[in-house]
Amino acid sequence: MNNGKYVFAQIIEFLPQRVFDRLVKKYKGNRYVKHFTCWNQLLCMVFGQLTNRDSLRDLIVIIDAHSKKTYHLGFGKTVTRSNLAKANEKRSSKIFEEFAYYLIDIARKKRANDDFMIKGTVYAFDSSTIDLCLSVFWWAKFRKKKAGIKLHTLYDVVTQIPTFIHITAATVNDVNAMDFIPYETGAYYIFDRGYIDFKRLYYITKLSAFFVTRGKSNLQFRRIYSNKVDKSTGVLCDQIGKLTGFYVSKDYPEKLRRVKFYDEETKRTFVFLTNNMELKATEVAMLYKKRWLVELFFKWIKQHLKIKSFWGTSENAVRIQIYCAIISYCLVAIVGSDLEIDRSTYEILQVLGISLLDKTPVNELFEKLDYNNIKEPDYKQLSLNLF
Repeated sequence: MNNGKYVFAQIIEFLPQRVFDRLVKKYKGNRYVKHFTCWNQLLCMVFGQLTNRDSLRDLIVIIDAHSKKTYHLGFGKTVTRSNLAKANEKRSSKIFEEFAYYLIDIARKKRANDDFMIKGTVYAFDSSTIDLCLSVFWWAKFRKKKAGIKLHTLYDVVTQIPTFIHITAATVNDVNAMDFIPYETGAYYIFDRGYIDFKRLYYITKLSAFFVTRGKSNLQFRRIYSNKVDKSTGVLCDQIGKLTGFYVSKDYPEKLRRVKFYDEETKRTFVFLTNNMELKATEVAMLYKKRWLVELFFKWIKQHLKIKSFWGTSENAVRIQIYCAIISYCLVAIVGSDLEIDRSTYEILQVLGISLLDKTPVNELFEKLDYNNIKEPDYKQLSLNLF
């Protein structure tokens, strides 16, 4: 079936083109277009992400060098710097945003498993700032001489797939992004203490969902009773009580659970707050530890995909590139799942990135590979720090 096909042409078959075409029709993306369609644009952007191109000029140079292959790669008859730049500037980013969310749903279903310590869906929420040049990205003014945007991300801890991306100016306070999270009943949401806003946390409680966060040093909390603890596990106390501050007690009028935990590795004591009264105290601590996965995701995607150097200067072009990075990430995850490749996303991406113009069947690329010679950058220090 794949004999004679380029690796890139093989992996884009995992993209549901009919769904993309419906979105293009919905937002009239191909209106007045004769040659370079939205589908051609998407494939060029994904190719640039997978090959780690630094700029639009860099991407076009590579495509021009293989101009005889562009039709077979799905780029269309002619790809120029001007028509790709114009497409990224003019065509609605909503096409790529909705397509990214469609792929996210597919990737999450394929990577779902029941091996996680907590039954249910677990999300970690955090944001990452991307610095920009103010003279070029004038619409993203951050400070007096600096521009920037924020990527607020809801990350599925179990499937390791980002499920919700909210892009704002870097000036937007992190807690404001909590208003846009699509909360699910019964799910767990992990926040760091920068997201402590008891009015917003109480909204999660009213939706019958759960949260885990770190308490601040000035927390006003009155203990009602304590649960028995085994201090050998690191749990120093497990208390049920209420907030006593005048305003916070109105924002969060119900009972809260406070768990104090000593981490032997870092020799530090942490205080966690949660509205879940059923989990073991050690499970509360372990849930918060999983918050680091979203930090690792930010670090990974900034290093291995292109969301720090942009190929266009308009807000629309920046949004398209970010969503194409998410599409590429999900595509790699889907390919790995469907072909049952028992390797990390990083390893799959590394192999695909240097093999896109080969004509080897994709599954054969991973059959005789010595994975001992493929090492992911050392995130050990970050991943082992409990909090």
